Amino acid sequence: MPNRLRIILFETPHDPYYNLAFEEALLYIYSRLNIDEPLLRIWRNANAVVIGYFQKAEEEVVIDYAENIDAEIVRRFTGGGAVYHDLGNINYAVIARRSVGDVKEIYDYLIKGILYALELFDLKPRLENINDIVVADRKISGTAATKRGDTIFLHGSLLVSTDLNRLSRVLKVSRKKLMDKRVSSVKYRVTLLENVLGRRVWYWEVIDKLVKGYSKLFKAEPYYDLPSSIEFRVANMLYKGKYIRREWNMERKPVMYYREIYEEIDDILNSYKKST
Repeated sequence: MPNRLRIILFETPHDPYYNLAFEEALLYIYSRLNIDEPLLRIWRNANAVVIGYFQKAEEEVVIDYAENIDAEIVRRFTGGGAVYHDLGNINYAVIARRSVGDVKEIYDYLIKGILYALELFDLKPRLENINDIVVADRKISGTAATKRGDTIFLHGSLLVSTDLNRLSRVLKVSRKKLMDKRVSSVKYRVTLLENVLGRRVWYWEVIDKLVKGYSKLFKAEPYYDLPSSIEFRVANMLYKGKYIRREWNMERKPVMYYREIYEEIDDILNSYKKST
């Protein structure tokens, strides 16, 4: 069991495309280089709608309203539903090495860290719909997960002081979808951490609880770190070749469409391994 937990607070709030490119770059590098030390990244978007890999933007987002409030629409590389991000929404991503059978096992393991974090606020969080975190019968955090070999990944958003009016107006939620997916309606009823606690919640307070929660999960000593040059290099390639492009965000071109980018990244990482 690794005894250190790497913490990265790097973020580009006014460029959600880079935030998501950097997120994928971390997973890609950790899986290709077989890095054992777990990672926790904490970050924010200033004004964006993030849709899941399998979603169609026009079915999930009120496009006209998003344009009216200058909210960028960006697709992430994991599944799940659409979410609205502003600076009151604190995002977390976790990477670790662990052999699992399916994605549910990733949730069962990695989601414990955010549950521990919320318990430090003297709350009683519970799981709903496998990957939603609920407090007082309302959703406060949603997550998505995936794996690359034995490298597992989970990221989620914690509603701290998000503008719920904007959230409700920019996202489409149909009753048909609710019935088709056979999930409880609590998935679409949300609350804020500040509302639950009845007080202002500071950014660094949330960071402290998240770090403690995941340190407990991994039984590891946390340390704060900056992104490496190789992480920036891969993120830049994904950003320019994929994440800022309309065909990714609005048309959802398949991964094979970006094969050349990933082949180039693999060549870079192979050279990097030989040099270290």
